[in-house]
Amino acid sequence: MSDKVVFRLVFAVSIVVFLLVLVLNRRLIPAPEHFPLFIYQLPKLHALLNGTCSILLICTFFAIKRKNIALHKKLNITAFFLSSLFLISYVTYHYLAGDTAYPAENPLRPLYLFILTSHIFLAAVVLPLILLSFYRGLQGQIEKHKKLVHWSFPIWLYVTVTGVVVYLMISPYYAH
Repeated sequence: MSDKVVFRLVFAVSIVVFLLVLVLNRRLIPAPEHFPLFIYQLPKLHALLNGTCSILLICTFFAIKRKNIALHKKLNITAFFLSSLFLISYVTYHYLAGDTAYPAENPLRPLYLFILTSHIFLAAVVLPLILLSFYRGLQGQIEKHKKLVHWSFPIWLYVTVTGVVVYLMISPYYAH
């Protein structure tokens, strides 16, 4: 597969994911009235998945610094799988359960909104970077992989860490 085809595929996947999140989060497709109650437990799972990904990303950084490429690859694939699972679960939760508002009277609201906004924006930005980083790494294009990872790694780590922070800040306000 040529780089041009891969770039188009990455772009298409990124746009489809972004649009899916947008459509489901904005309830452009009506949610069913009844759904399983375990849905309300998903935010805890999201925090666990994000926290685990954060640890895996830090471990993968140390693995590659020690030139343990096999471990680096396994850890990254695991983090990617868990992040994908998170995305599916996140979209499902917000589609079914909706959003929880952070109280306007809470003095931490501006900080919460800043963290949440940066988290959401960077999550959208990092997806194509991650996909391209994986492509370059798996194709053995190490120098191009390193250039992409220079950006994708810190952004992905920030997104996973702030995912946990957002959960910790909003969880006291869940109605369920």
